[in-house]
Amino acid sequence: MDQLYTPSTEKCELVSASKGTVKFLLDYSKSLSIVKAEGMVFENNLN
Repeated sequence: MDQLYTPSTEKCELVSASKGTVKFLLDYSKSLSIVKAEGMVFENNLN
């Protein structure tokens, strides 16, 4: 597990998302429906 993470965070940069982007992603995740049936996966966007 130790090998998955980089030892230094010097190259990391924090970013911030706008309120509109966060709202869009939350609304999209609420409307997304994933159904698994007989070995198949169906993704539906219920808008």
